[in-house]
Amino acid sequence: MVRPPPPIWCGALSPDVEQQVCFAAIFAAPTPIPLPEKGPMKRSIALLPLTVLLLAGCAATPAPGPVATTADPITVTNCGFDLTVSTPPEKIVAIKSTSTDLLLALGLEERIVGLAFQDGEQPSELPVIAEHMPTEEALLELEPDFVFSGWESAFTPEAAGERAELADLGVGTYVAPAACKEPEFKPTRLGFDQLFDQITEAGRIFGASDAASALVAQQREQLASINADDRGLTALWWSSGDDTPYVGAGIGAPQMMMDALGLTNIAAAIDDTWSPLAWEAIVDADPDVIVLVDASWNTAAAKMATLASDPATATLSAVVNQRYLVIPFAAGEAGVRSVPATADLADQLTAL
Repeated sequence: MVRPPPPIWCGALSPDVEQQVCFAAIFAAPTPIPLPEKGPMKRSIALLPLTVLLLAGCAATPAPGPVATTADPITVTNCGFDLTVSTPPEKIVAIKSTSTDLLLALGLEERIVGLAFQDGEQPSELPVIAEHMPTEEALLELEPDFVFSGWESAFTPEAAGERAELADLGVGTYVAPAACKEPEFKPTRLGFDQLFDQITEAGRIFGASDAASALVAQQREQLASINADDRGLTALWWSSGDDTPYVGAGIGAPQMMMDALGLTNIAAAIDDTWSPLAWEAIVDADPDVIVLVDASWNTAAAKMATLASDPATATLSAVVNQRYLVIPFAAGEAGVRSVPATADLADQLTAL
């Protein structure tokens, strides 16, 4: 496959790894991962497609009623941008799988007019306007009244357009709050309560409050059924990168999920969602468990091979004992996949 030119900075990591991380989003596709024949994880893990995750995590969610004008305008401050919604959006463009997932979980498929930058399985009947960030021209051709993005960097002149400019054109915009990057707006440390608050807020904005309440209740019930491991295990969350691995740090979805699993993140002290972490530091920490993010361009199987082939990492206890947990790329960011993915990781952890 010939890879496209590097996309613009996704806003989640530092620019020197923008290509790796954004390509992960462009090329990620659910594929079965054959795990080693020997060791405690003696099975193949098929990455959970979107439909399975939504059935597992959102099946009890009722579809919202007809679109109606709200009794009072809804005003929120979103990543520092003031947004007022008087009428629930009817023509929505979703950028990133996390946005699409939430809209589908709220029963709003009929209001989606276009998708872009999907890094997980998506409904084939929905039109894809761009493999990565759409241009403002491509976006406006759809005549949307709203754009919902999982990354703040979608709203730049080089991508879908600036938020103020789109507002002047009558197009509302919303960013998943967990993805806000400016220090005064990013989560201090993301937790499931904050994630559920974000689902509730999205329900208000999209005129689907009842569906959002049902979804939150269902996910709270599933989260409560997850038993945290009590063995005091330490963990590394390896997302991308080879020469310098990018790992789940101390304030984002990986930390939130590891907390629920009872794992101690070796990168918890880093005040960011994702961060580079030197191999030397990883070897010194010698984590008990390694969480491997799977994407087609950098599979979990490839990461296992890298760990086993390097003399420095081959002696890590997690590598020697094949103590790996695997999570699909699209489930590693905060969204409606987070609770089902945490439950799946808990099952994998129990099997170790």
